[in-house]
Amino acid sequence: MAEQARYEELIRQFSAFGAVKREMGRMMPSECPSGSAAVLTLLGRYGDMRMSKLSELLAVDMSVTSRHVAHVAERGWIERSPDPADKRSRILRLTPAGRSLLDQLSRRTCHMLAERMSDWSDDEVAQLTTLMARLRASFDDTRTHEIRAQHTRTHDTHGREPRRPEPRPPAPPVLEQTTRTPAITQ
Repeated sequence: MAEQARYEELIRQFSAFGAVKREMGRMMPSECPSGSAAVLTLLGRYGDMRMSKLSELLAVDMSVTSRHVAHVAERGWIERSPDPADKRSRILRLTPAGRSLLDQLSRRTCHMLAERMSDWSDDEVAQLTTLMARLRASFDDTRTHEIRAQHTRTHDTHGREPRRPEPRPPAPPVLEQTTRTPAITQ
């Protein structure tokens, strides 16, 4: 039972962390909501990419990704150009205006974190960063295993007809739905 209490406290802390994310969101320019900032951040970190890759990194449906991309493209922060390998696809890339905005958002976010965490030691900040990255990787590992298991259930390597995927159990209720990628990361 001690293990359950430990995870219940962790759930409470996740919920409370929503307040931190909301405060970070409030300091963003109104024309750049968190989904748009996530698009800029990922393009800044990984470089030019197809929308399908961006959707995968955001861990959201392609329709959601399309809305975010349209928003940032309308403001001139990214450009969409034909993919030389597949003319039906588009390559997304930051424009100079998008790079400038991303730099501005990064400075704002870093300043706010430095202000709020001024009584934290460098070691404590590093430890938090390491633990958060490890937690995120644990969820990425779970997602990778689920995808592999789904693939195994639907593809038979012995030439037989593929089986239909087994229905997934309903997901537990979500305390707070957020974009998986923080608005600004370095």
